[in-house]
Amino acid sequence: MSSNNTFQNSFKKWLLTGALGLGFSAFAQAQQQPILVKLNPQKTFQTIEHFGGSDAWAAQFVGNWPDAKRKAISKLLFSQALDKNGQPEGIGLSLWRFNVGAGSAEQGKESGIKDEWRRAESFLNNDGSYNWEKQAAQIWFLQEAKKYHVDKFLAFTNSPPVQFTNNKKAFATDGKPNLAPEQYDNFAQFLTEVVKGVKQKTGITFDYVSATNEPQWDWSDGGQEGTPFDNEHIAGINKALSKKLLAAKLSTEISIAEAGQLNYLYSPFNKPARGSQIEDFFQKSGKYYLGELPNLNKSIGGHSYFTTSPYKEASQMRKQLASTIAKVEGLHYWMTEYCILGDNAGEIEGNGKDLGINAALYVAKVIHNDLVNGNASAWHWWTSISAYNYKDGLVYIDKNKTDGKYEDSKMLWAFGNFSRFVRPGAQRIEADLAQEVSEKLSVSAYKDLKRKQTIVVLINHSSEALAINLDGIKAKKTTVYQTAENANLQPVKVNKLSNISIPARSVVTLLSSN
Repeated sequence: MSSNNTFQNSFKKWLLTGALGLGFSAFAQAQQQPILVKLNPQKTFQTIEHFGGSDAWAAQFVGNWPDAKRKAISKLLFSQALDKNGQPEGIGLSLWRFNVGAGSAEQGKESGIKDEWRRAESFLNNDGSYNWEKQAAQIWFLQEAKKYHVDKFLAFTNSPPVQFTNNKKAFATDGKPNLAPEQYDNFAQFLTEVVKGVKQKTGITFDYVSATNEPQWDWSDGGQEGTPFDNEHIAGINKALSKKLLAAKLSTEISIAEAGQLNYLYSPFNKPARGSQIEDFFQKSGKYYLGELPNLNKSIGGHSYFTTSPYKEASQMRKQLASTIAKVEGLHYWMTEYCILGDNAGEIEGNGKDLGINAALYVAKVIHNDLVNGNASAWHWWTSISAYNYKDGLVYIDKNKTDGKYEDSKMLWAFGNFSRFVRPGAQRIEADLAQEVSEKLSVSAYKDLKRKQTIVVLINHSSEALAINLDGIKAKKTTVYQTAENANLQPVKVNKLSNISIPARSVVTLLSSN
């Protein structure tokens, strides 16, 4: 090998490792054969409704932190603004999930929930009256989200109020449902009063209310508020809730069923009484058909936990889910809760906080899989703010109730590559990629007629930068936003839709204006 060739190869290697710091233009020539990404705006799929996050569990304390810090955290989650350099200030969530507590916080140690951060206050007093000063820190975040023009709000609860449960606690005993049928009306009235009370206090009407959460699990260890339910119980609770909401003349829609993992939506899996929820609730022949409820949202919610690895199996599962949902006219799928749990077939562990790109890339691929193969029209993160040594937070904090430090994670910004730019009303379009590079590069694309934009999200899983040519659209202006080891939605302008470099191990959004 000549010395000149050695120099050229060394220079290319430097470009591969250094392109991120220099931006896209420096690396444009390093990829010999650009990958063709062909878009077809005429072939469309689901319309995106929202990207969301929840306030459980830390917002109940962080909302009382010093104003500057809680506002800085809310900016990271909700802001759609750009700074003077064109850098997004936040990830622009378009839905906020509010945890309606069951009252374990008031019970304290007697609640049986050892970690006070996983207890939750209740608006309901023991005498049957309501105290709308409760959950004040969460209310602060709710109002802050509204100030940032968050579009939708969802109230969810993990357990009925302790005043109504069988064991008078906010978690179950021996894996048995913790609410008797004679209490369904009381529980439904409670949720209706919460919607009314929060509206009166804040001016915010919850768009959706979700009465059951992960009903397949036993929730009997006191780790947090929660209770199992069979499909029969879920149907009974939501029929009662439907009547109460209608009687109160509220526009709030019912959201079901927050399945603990996706298998339960389309199959009996290992718990027949709690599985096949699409069939049971939305097919007219189903055992517990709810489709005639006038205020039932025509979506079914499931959680992507424990179903994300290996990728090929996870993709097949989502395709099966999408196929089952397609059999019910008008039904759509919401992925309503996710963070990295378990060992994921050895690919990544949930344990251990990871602020870097490894966890971010994994999360981005899960989002891609849910949107492209599951046809999800909504995607919601679990704990937006975490105080734990776990891969569950968009923003991490000290476990301090009154003040502390906070830090953003790459998971926040990788999620932002979707949530910040793929806005409600955008429609997913066909995006073809050569099969031989699919292990390296994932791509999804969307058209937003309201904003006259085309949005392309690419995930480069490989350790080398990849050049792409984008075909199928015309654009007057394109800006690239990259999240990588040393970049958080960093903006880079490109002049043409060819030889665009996707940095190694990165998530990149191309925002093209027509």
